Amino acid sequence: DLAAGAKLYAENCASCHGDQAKGNQDLGAPDLTAAIWLYGSSRTAMVDTVTNGRGGVMPAWSGRLDPETIKALTVYVHSLGGGQK
Repeated sequence: DLAAGAKLYAENCASCHGDQAKGNQDLGAPDLTAAIWLYGSSRTAMVDTVTNGRGGVMPAWSGRLDPETIKALTVYVHSLGGGQK
């Protein structure tokens, strides 16, 4: 459900990655619409990133979001374009 994913993104991710998912270099938050991602843009890689965090900058969401919610968020972020390139 992309609408649910969009709401999750707005509530949990937009503060760092921005409303348009273009990222914020000052915070170390990458552009989620970019064609190349450091840790991969497959849905599996994205679930791993959201679940476990990355590099001390991206927080781990496993203790805050359940696996189903993480999957919904991942599907939404993937739909933004970066995961599809």
